[in-house]
Amino acid sequence: MIRLAHLIARFEADLLTRFGNRLTADQRRALNAMQRCRSAASPMMQWRCTGCAQHTLVPHSCGHRLCPHCQHHESEQWLQRQMQRLVPADHFLLTFTLPAELRALAQAHANVVLDRIMHCAWATVNQFAHNDRQLQGTPGAISVLHTHSRRLDYHPHVHLVVPAAALDVDKKRWRRKRRGKHGTYLFNAKALAEVFRAKLLAALSAAGLTLPRACPPQWVVHCKAVGG
Repeated sequence: MIRLAHLIARFEADLLTRFGNRLTADQRRALNAMQRCRSAASPMMQWRCTGCAQHTLVPHSCGHRLCPHCQHHESEQWLQRQMQRLVPADHFLLTFTLPAELRALAQAHANVVLDRIMHCAWATVNQFAHNDRQLQGTPGAISVLHTHSRRLDYHPHVHLVVPAAALDVDKKRWRRKRRGKHGTYLFNAKALAEVFRAKLLAALSAAGLTLPRACPPQWVVHCKAVGG
């Protein structure tokens, strides 16, 4: 199997020639870490047999969160932990996407914009759950921020796994949405997009950022059932 480090070593020069001026400091650190991962350039640890005194040097993994070689096991463990947190209810995958017109702003002020995307996505879901007649409470959510698409284009979006259930803290009641003829319905995606848009634009303005003039009136939010 071809290791990622070999591909980086072979094509890094071409990558930097074509896209070097577009790479962020974080992306450069990721490349450097993955190129050294489990190689002779990595720090070494010594393994020694207590029976025969034979020893060998083994290179460290880089530990970078984007490295497929040393993070696969950790990713599987994370998924198993999240599966154990699922509640007895139908679940939905909600995706909140930042419009293309705001991506340059997000790249220039990544910490501020990405933080507001996460907070506003959750605030939108929380508001809809409290206003829903069947829920009337606080939902749970597992949220994951993605900054790039599968094609590695800069494409900030947030995924939230949300149960069709909520907790009414005041009345100490757990409520689940009832299934209809066509399955369980959570929230209207267009309405989610409108509220998310208003919340995020207000949050970015409050943070002192200048919004682009060409800001689309309609944003995209997906809400689909993913099982119980």
